[in-house]
Amino acid sequence: MDIEQKQAELIEFFVKQASTHKASSLATVIVEATSHSSLFAFSEILAVPNVAELEGTETSVYLDVLRLFAYGTWSDYKCNAGHLPQLVSDQVLKLKQLTVLTLAETSKVLPYDQLMQELDITNVRELEDFLINECMYAGIVRGKLDQLRRCFEVQFAAGRDLRPGQLGNMIQTLANWLSTSDNLLVSIQEKIKWADTMSELDKKHQKEVEDRAEDVKKSLSLKADIDFRGHEEIYSEPGGVMDYEEDRSRPKRRRHPIS
Repeated sequence: MDIEQKQAELIEFFVKQASTHKASSLATVIVEATSHSSLFAFSEILAVPNVAELEGTETSVYLDVLRLFAYGTWSDYKCNAGHLPQLVSDQVLKLKQLTVLTLAETSKVLPYDQLMQELDITNVRELEDFLINECMYAGIVRGKLDQLRRCFEVQFAAGRDLRPGQLGNMIQTLANWLSTSDNLLVSIQEKIKWADTMSELDKKHQKEVEDRAEDVKKSLSLKADIDFRGHEEIYSEPGGVMDYEEDRSRPKRRRHPIS
C-alpha cells in the first residue's frame, strides 16, 4: 500500500477514536497514535475538539505529547522531559524518525556528527543501521550513505505537520518558486524563438549556397557545350582537315618534267 494512502487511513482512524473518547481515556488514544509504526502526521488529531479540550486539565501533558510528535524533535523532548510523561520505546523510535525528517527540511546533506548528536547515537555503524532500517525501509526518506564524507545525502523526505506560523513562510516560498519558474519559462521561450530564427536563417543560407552551386554547374555545363561545339565546327568547315578516303579518291596531278 502507498505510504500516503496508509497515512490517510490511519489519520482517519485515530481522528474517529479521538472524537469518541472523553478526556479520561484520550491519553490511551494519544499514546497509541504516537507509537504507531506507520503514522507520522498528527495535526488532524490535534484539531479534534475533544483533544483541544485537554488544555488546562490534569491530562494536558498528553496534549503536549501530541504537539511534540506533530512539531518537535528528540532534542525538544530531552529539554522538556521533566514536564512530560516518559516515552515508551516505540515512541522514542518514532520521535527520532521524525527528527530526521525535520533535519531533512533544512538541508539535503546531513553530516553524521550532527545526526549522532541529535539522535543520541554513539557510533557510525549504529547510525547507518538506523537510517537504513528505520528510515529508508520505512519509506519516509530516500538517500545515499556517504561513508567517505561521513554524511547522509537526502534525495527524498516525507513532510511533517506544519508548525503554527509556518504556513505563511511556505506560501511565500511557493510564491517565490512560482515567480522563478515563470521567469525561467519566459527565458526558455525566448531561447526557443531565437533557435527557430537561427534555424530559418541557416535554411535560407543553405538554400542560397545550393542555388549558387547549381548556377555554377549550369554555367560550367554551358561553357563546356559551347567549347565542344566550337571544336566540332573547326573540323567540319571547308579547308579544314581532309578525310583520308576523300584524299585517295581525288585525281592526282601530273608532274611536268623540268626542261
